[in-house]
Amino acid sequence: MSQEKIVSVNRRAFHDYLILETLEAGLALTGTEIKSLRQGRVSLKEGYVRPEGGEMWLEGVTIPPYEAGGPYNHPPTRPRKLLLHRDQIDLLAGQVSAKGYTLVPLKLYFKKGWAKIEIGLARGKKLYDKRRSIKERESEREVERAFKGEKGRRQS
Repeated sequence: MSQEKIVSVNRRAFHDYLILETLEAGLALTGTEIKSLRQGRVSLKEGYVRPEGGEMWLEGVTIPPYEAGGPYNHPPTRPRKLLLHRDQIDLLAGQVSAKGYTLVPLKLYFKKGWAKIEIGLARGKKLYDKRRSIKERESEREVERAFKGEKGRRQS
């Protein structure tokens, strides 16, 4: 049995970007943020990761305030520190600055009780790349439908 509980997946990132590499990172969060995540309340749509001062920061991700948090609640869109090894930070920061790639959050989940985020090294898709992806996906669906229809006729 998998010990991962997926909280949110950023499907928009797979549409807008070509994901070249993925990496798992920990998150430095406050108590009310964890409680809000455990309720499944998070939006990764506008999120991105930026290197600054030898650290990686998660920006633009919205974690709504915890209802029972009272005065101890967190700001919903504050920058959150990612927990990575030094060599990973240096490698990603170099690729982002030199090659013009970007880092986007792909999936937020709990693994063995710890909040983890999967980030992807990505290159922006052009409009024609997006059209090609849609066309490939539709053709795969048609093949699956045809295969299911043929399989059903054989069994009858």
